[in-house]
Amino acid sequence: MKKLIFVAVLVVLLIVAAGSAFVVHEGEQAIVTRFGKPVGEVRHAGLNFKVPLIEDVYRFEKRILKWDGDPNQITTREKKFIWVDATARWRIVDPLVFFRTVATIRGAQSRLDDIIDSVIRDAVSGNYLVDLVRGPTYVAPKDVSAEEILDPTNRRTREQILDDILQKARASVPEYGIELIDVQVKRLNYIESVLEKVYERMISERNKVAAEYRSEGEGDKAEILGEMEKELKRITSEAFKTSLEIKGKADAEAAQIYANAYNRDPEFYSFCRSLETLEKSVGANSKMVISTDSELFRYFKDSQYSKP
Repeated sequence: MKKLIFVAVLVVLLIVAAGSAFVVHEGEQAIVTRFGKPVGEVRHAGLNFKVPLIEDVYRFEKRILKWDGDPNQITTREKKFIWVDATARWRIVDPLVFFRTVATIRGAQSRLDDIIDSVIRDAVSGNYLVDLVRGPTYVAPKDVSAEEILDPTNRRTREQILDDILQKARASVPEYGIELIDVQVKRLNYIESVLEKVYERMISERNKVAAEYRSEGEGDKAEILGEMEKELKRITSEAFKTSLEIKGKADAEAAQIYANAYNRDPEFYSFCRSLETLEKSVGANSKMVISTDSELFRYFKDSQYSKP
């Protein structure tokens, strides 16, 4: 009987010991509640103790957590409809306040939905789209007409707008035991109906630029062809001039040779020229009738050339 009592007491002591000890791991923090009311908190990892049966332990993440909002359709300052998709990083810094206000991670995400979405909506609707996407080194092109109609006052960069969003959202979360670390916009895009108009405008602008390039190309082509035609005429003219000069010199040289030959023996020269004329005038099967007193026949009847 005593052994049974001893075993029962031992089992009860083991149950009490197991129920009174708990371990908080790295990356965790915990609070201890008694009948549902917080009575303490544990910020550091290690072995801890509680009153068994009447006290419970609630563990919370100590690491950085992620918040992803749903994409929202928001109008910018110039009344352009865009989709905004944002994300944030946060962590629990006061588990006791966190437990009393939102209790769970899901409850905290719901509060962040309301806070961050509201701040982002105000920031987007109060700024131009070009300011939401441009960096600190952005310089507006001179030929962009949309830049000229925007209000030049109160212009800010993307980094300044995001910092303003973070500061405003961060001011609303300490009451939930939360620290907001960072807020970023993952994606900005036009809505579908606006995208079609943007694409049409982009195509029109590209076609305009292409037409300008084609026009410049046609002008350059005409100029090159004109220069080529001019150069061709110049080369042809110079070649024709050179050929005439060469022919003139050749004719002059030939005339000089003929003159020299005539001066040496005029009679022989006349004889040779007569033979050339006969050769050109009479073919192999041709017949020619001439009088005996013809100049061409003179050498045939002249005894000086007809006798051996």
